[in-house]
Amino acid sequence: MSKVSKDALRKLLTERRGLIDPAGHGFSRPSKQGLRAPGLTQYQVDELTGRTGGTYRRLESGRYPNPPADYLRAVAALFALNEQEWTSLCRYAGIGDPPGPLTPASGKQVPGVWQEAVDGMHHPAYITDASWELIAHNAPFAALFPGGQVPRNTMRWMVLEPAGRHMLTDWHTAWAPLVLPQLRAALAARPDDPILRGLEEEVLNDPDCAPIWTGSVAHIHPDGDERPLLHAEAGPGWVTMCAAQPMAAPGARLIVLIFHAGEQRAHARTPALRADST
Repeated sequence: MSKVSKDALRKLLTERRGLIDPAGHGFSRPSKQGLRAPGLTQYQVDELTGRTGGTYRRLESGRYPNPPADYLRAVAALFALNEQEWTSLCRYAGIGDPPGPLTPASGKQVPGVWQEAVDGMHHPAYITDASWELIAHNAPFAALFPGGQVPRNTMRWMVLEPAGRHMLTDWHTAWAPLVLPQLRAALAARPDDPILRGLEEEVLNDPDCAPIWTGSVAHIHPDGDERPLLHAEAGPGWVTMCAAQPMAAPGARLIVLIFHAGEQRAHARTPALRADST
């Protein structure tokens, strides 16, 4: 662990530990504080996380290489970290990005200004939460669907609803084998999400989806993919997907759809963008 990471880790943990009232966890404060730092002591953190004495001291000082993710999660929950702080904790502690969200509620909402951002886009665009529930969309996105009736859950629409299978041209080969692994990956990160679990159950009970579910597992996002699609107004064509994640909502998705009518692909050979090195 670099000195920069150690210093950042120590600062994050020390500040957040200092905000926790020991009395709220059954500890009494000494009558004379003297120079004692506010908040929980390092030993009290060990007690509250069920670890042996000195474990937290090692973490806060940066002398705990590759600490277990479940221990970091226990500390993060005790200190009431938000998702950004949780990500920072994992990175500073040397384990990389978090293995999953800190709380089940994360990834379920985005800042309200995202609706204005989506409305300002020329191409069809929408945002789903971590369970593929539709949060926001623009008018060009609604125009994709007959009568402008957008799906409530885009994953369910893509893999289970007849309307989705009709609109997603060549569903059995161009869509389902690439979409279902995304559901599998989301479940790996959020195994207790009731909406995702419900989708999994429906998929396993569906005679078309179940065989595909046991196949490809590596495709976890659609960014840059180009696939055939039947537009409700423009007819058959190809859609290229640009996918991103709102930073405040881990697991949520912003999808921008670049649609071109006709039988020919439009972006199959579009070169990758890179920063100018000159």
